[in-house]
Amino acid sequence: MKNNNLEILYEDNHVIVVFKNENILSQGDSTHDKDLLTKIKEYIKIKYQKPGNVYVGLVHRLDRPVSGVMVYAKTSKAASRLSEQIRTSKFKKQYLAVVNGILEEKKGEFRDYLQKLDNGNTIVTDKEHGKESILNYEVLKEINEKSLVKIDLKTGRHHQIRVQFSSRGYPLCGDQRYGIQDKKQIALCCYHLAFYHPTTKEKLIFERMPKDKEIFKEFL
Repeated sequence: MKNNNLEILYEDNHVIVVFKNENILSQGDSTHDKDLLTKIKEYIKIKYQKPGNVYVGLVHRLDRPVSGVMVYAKTSKAASRLSEQIRTSKFKKQYLAVVNGILEEKKGEFRDYLQKLDNGNTIVTDKEHGKESILNYEVLKEINEKSLVKIDLKTGRHHQIRVQFSSRGYPLCGDQRYGIQDKKQIALCCYHLAFYHPTTKEKLIFERMPKDKEIFKEFL
């Protein structure tokens, strides 16, 4: 369902699941550009005719240029319980990415220690200075020296996917920070999100393929 330019995949009294388009902020920052959190608050305020401030809790983020499925909490209790799922690895995110190059191993694990620098970049470092960062990947398709990769993210470090692939010589297509500055849109999408409902405990799974995104079209 699309409402107020929001693509809503699910909504109840406790959570709202939406698809974030590329180049939209997950929450506001110093640029003061319109962000998804504010848009959701406006949508709830109008739909339910709520006076005053509307509570919407941010429990996870996607980088501004990255598209994908996100869940926001509509109560503080829901936010706390979803955050606990993230801490205990019950909150699952899977991504699709198009990377430059043909990977030698078609399935595997990347395990590194990553450090976020003051300038906003993330680098591969050692155990003493970085946080352990793990992902599993599987190559789904290869076309014209590019690979479509499914990624199961085990830890959620800053720019993790982008840095781990780039550091191995497979930068994501369109990654202006860690790849080739070709002024194209980054080929990274969180297409799969799974978590347990904060009150009913039912496992909820949402998938939204990025077929309409230009950089994915030749692969999907």
